[in-house]
Amino acid sequence: MTETLTPTSAPSDTAPSTAPAAEPVYTIPQERRIVTAIPGPRSEELHQRRLAVVSAGVSSTLPVYIKKANGAILVDVDDNQFIDLGAGIGVTTIGHTDSTVVEAAAGQVKEFIHTLFTITPYEEYVRVAELLATHTPGSWPKKSVLINSGAEAVENGVKIARKFTGRRAVAVLDHAYHGRTNLTMAMNYKAAPYATGYGPLAGDVYHAPSSYPYHDGLSGGDAARRTISYLEKAVGASDLACLVVEPIQGEGGFMVPADGFLPALQEWCTVNGVVMIADEIQSGMARTGAYYASEHFGWTPDLVLTAKGIAGGLPLAAVTGRAEIMDASQPGGLGGTFGGNPVACAAAIAVFESIEQNDLLAQGARIERALVAGLSALKQKYDIIGDIRGRGAMIAIELVQPGTGDTTKEPYAAAVSSIAAYAAQHGVLLLTAGTYGNVLRFLPSLALSDALIADALSVIDDAIAELPAPERNAEKR
Repeated sequence: MTETLTPTSAPSDTAPSTAPAAEPVYTIPQERRIVTAIPGPRSEELHQRRLAVVSAGVSSTLPVYIKKANGAILVDVDDNQFIDLGAGIGVTTIGHTDSTVVEAAAGQVKEFIHTLFTITPYEEYVRVAELLATHTPGSWPKKSVLINSGAEAVENGVKIARKFTGRRAVAVLDHAYHGRTNLTMAMNYKAAPYATGYGPLAGDVYHAPSSYPYHDGLSGGDAARRTISYLEKAVGASDLACLVVEPIQGEGGFMVPADGFLPALQEWCTVNGVVMIADEIQSGMARTGAYYASEHFGWTPDLVLTAKGIAGGLPLAAVTGRAEIMDASQPGGLGGTFGGNPVACAAAIAVFESIEQNDLLAQGARIERALVAGLSALKQKYDIIGDIRGRGAMIAIELVQPGTGDTTKEPYAAAVSSIAAYAAQHGVLLLTAGTYGNVLRFLPSLALSDALIADALSVIDDAIAELPAPERNAEKR
């Protein structure tokens, strides 16, 4: 089976986009190409091997097995090519197998792979900390600790805040996602599947109301007052070590807070000696058209958590923040065997250099313009698209039952599942999200071209049109 894949023109009302200054050179043609059933025979064979030896707890969105990737394209073992709108859930932000990252990592591998920074340190770790101090929000002196993963960054951020304040309690917001470790499972809003059956979970974690403008209709100030009222009554500022917030909530469905919400919370935290932590694990590293999404909201947090996109696909994470907070920990209190691995650090340095040299912040803005314009055209066509939101290469649509977008906004999770499945069969990898499973999220690399965006949106258009007419309400009348 071979699908004809002539790139589709963007909708006529799509705003013009600024093309990259110089066209990058890719090792894989940047086009979708389906030549077998999905999954193909080789993927099916590998999947049977996987079922025999890999825990059932490690599930996959799409059981196609990848053999190579470049730019915004994944190639599976059956030679099908997929437009990747997930980027490993926000990891390959500057593109798969970016040449600067590959060369930097390969060069470091030839020199040394590991010594452990807490035993015999090396320059690469120091350089990453310098770059983080420069590019995270805030003009004050900053320091960092490098670790391995997003959940580990959250754990360390909380640990550092508790040490600095001498307080116990941790606050998070409704619809948040922070990881799969014991503490972060307790910090997540949604238990299933992340925490189901894994208790008892960590205590002293409190879930405060968040800002969800599409549903609550509150201004940033009103939403902040509601959050603060909960924190003062349910926790008490004198016992609260930190408030951990995703500036744009990831797994929750790319909720963008109302203007003024985050600065108001920061002001309250500062007055009350609470450390406010930005979980920028998914939203950071140039994804939103700024180095960190906090910048879009005029928010300067005390600590910033970085992971996912920082090292181009290699495992690395960081906690960065005010020097006096970071220095509250005693020598030996922070660190880990693989934290700040020199190969991952070399890759991270290359990522920072690529962002600057290739003006990738502008590419985030370009992708936002193209995606939002194309999705807005679909919203005019189909009333199941209730909301379009996000920043940069971090855009989502919330699907609602036909006819409810202006009233109850009833979640339409079944449509999300159907659209994602249809898209996969036609060479587009989509991610789903949302507390109620009714959000499609677009989290592509900054290498995604306007032509690929238009092609992917044409597939999504077809997928919506394929929904049963009584359930999708067809096109708007």
